[in-house]
Amino acid sequence: MAFEHAPEPSQFRVTLFVGPQPVNGRPFTYSCVFNVKKRSWKGGIQVDVAIDQSQIDRLSTDVDFSSWLVRALTDLPDEDRPSYQERARELFVQAVCWCKLDLALQSGITQENQCLADDTWTAEVRDSVSSRTNFIRSYIVSELDLVPRDAAAP
Repeated sequence: MAFEHAPEPSQFRVTLFVGPQPVNGRPFTYSCVFNVKKRSWKGGIQVDVAIDQSQIDRLSTDVDFSSWLVRALTDLPDEDRPSYQERARELFVQAVCWCKLDLALQSGITQENQCLADDTWTAEVRDSVSSRTNFIRSYIVSELDLVPRDAAAP
């Protein structure tokens, strides 16, 4: 299986800082914070990308994440699967937030710390996640140190 890497606009360097983490005062809403540095900027910024559980559930269903994950973890011992499943779900949220951040970068972003609210670009995020399913799966397989196999296929 060929791994697909996140298409990062060349003028930006993006790294995950923290997340997903619960958003204070907003039950069922999570965020990932990314450090973003544009080549022409003297310093970087932080972008807090929020998403709610209903979006996560809908996107997970759209890309058949649960079935794919069962197949991806087939070769693991039964006692290891729960921890891998939990971590894979966290990685799924990270990847979705990364897709949302990429939309912001493509549309233009100012050099100031900012938050992308959970209701920002809902339809566009859904389209992006659907079209970048291979990136999401590759990201999860890589982060979990799983051996690439047919389970990564749709």
